[in-house]
Amino acid sequence: MQDHLIPKASIQRLALYLRQLEQFQRSGETTVSSSALGEALGLTDAQVRKDLTYFGQFGHPGIGYDVGELIPSLRRILGIDRTWNVALVGVGNLGMALLHYRGFREQGFHVVSVFDQDPKKIHKEVNGLTILPIHALPEEVRKRDIRLGLICVPAESAQDVATALAEAGIGGILNFAPTRVAVPDAVSLCSVDLALELERLSFQVVRHAQPHVTPFSQDGNAATGF
Repeated sequence: MQDHLIPKASIQRLALYLRQLEQFQRSGETTVSSSALGEALGLTDAQVRKDLTYFGQFGHPGIGYDVGELIPSLRRILGIDRTWNVALVGVGNLGMALLHYRGFREQGFHVVSVFDQDPKKIHKEVNGLTILPIHALPEEVRKRDIRLGLICVPAESAQDVATALAEAGIGGILNFAPTRVAVPDAVSLCSVDLALELERLSFQVVRHAQPHVTPFSQDGNAATGF
């Protein structure tokens, strides 16, 4: 099936299925039913089967899914059956935290180059890597075969960094800056606004605590647009 026909939510759930299957495998499980997989993730067995069918036929009638077969299949589909070299731009608090996050390397994502525009940081060493100036991006991308980039800079610098990454030949960008950036169609872009996610979470908590309260705008009228 063509990728554009697969629901985005189904694609996003693949990573959840993979992590749960890996947990089953660590527990010694060799097969798992769609019901067990769905129950562990708060999904129906029908949803699990529908999601996985978009990517192939994996189940065995009367047996379920072979954990040892499905895990490598999902890793291949997700593109994490290989090593990805990553460039990180912005060695502030968030950038430093991501540099020290071991989960990236465990999943095959290796941060091999770091960049910053602060002259006081350039040429210093962090986590075994030398901080380089932004203008060194093209050479580093070519020399180290870097395919992915992380943007960890302030909002006002994010677009310039996204442009620099795209022009250097980066194929996928994960943007942590709290602003939208534009990239060419050939570059895949995902954005993570941590403050926005917390705002969504706080809204849900308030709604659960006061389920019958109607949100109001500052002028006292019922808010719209939800």
